[in-house]
Amino acid sequence: MTKTAKGAVIGRLQSAARLSRTSLATRLLSLGLYAGQDQIMLALASEDGQTPSQLATKLGVRPPTITKTINRLMAQGFLEKRASDQDARQAHVFLTETGQEAIRAIEKSVRRTEKQALKGLDKKEQKALAKLLRRVETNLSQNGEEQLPDESEAEEEAA
Repeated sequence: MTKTAKGAVIGRLQSAARLSRTSLATRLLSLGLYAGQDQIMLALASEDGQTPSQLATKLGVRPPTITKTINRLMAQGFLEKRASDQDARQAHVFLTETGQEAIRAIEKSVRRTEKQALKGLDKKEQKALAKLLRRVETNLSQNGEEQLPDESEAEEEAA
């Protein structure tokens, strides 16, 4: 195995993530959507009628961020809020007909971005990349649990 410069892998990962977000954001802008709004719309497409706090938890963002984005999507006609049948103090968010129609275009934009990103990779390479990225996500989602020693600690232990 060849030795890579420190941070080379994470730098490439960050660059690829940034470029994929930019490419998708450009496609979404043509639909009248801004980066991040698609995630709320897709979450509601899979389970309509969630509360803002449920959406915030599912998407890993703070409730004020979700509230601001929901309000923008409501102003654009993609979402609507309705009072809960069980608790009138609680609101649930739903896709409007316009929002439901936009889902197909969002999914198409995601597919096109993925196709662009994976251009030149055969199916086996795509499957391997997906598997490796899942492992990276798992490692990073452990938030410090079972952290590996950094290289200097490992070198000291080996000496």
